[in-house]
Amino acid sequence: MKPHLIIFGFLIAGFIAYNLFFALPDDRMNTLVNIVYASVLFGYISFIAFTVLRKLKK
Repeated sequence: MKPHLIIFGFLIAGFIAYNLFFALPDDRMNTLVNIVYASVLFGYISFIAFTVLRKLKK
């Protein structure tokens, strides 16, 4: 479980770093990148939740 949380921490840090330092000048493309990145984050959260539930079932 610990590697999953470390990866999630890096994803969150990447999201924050992108929004603070590497944001695109075009608002539409920046919004698109933010939506895709947030979708990846939520997908990874659901993967972690599925893994925890599967471990609890055993």
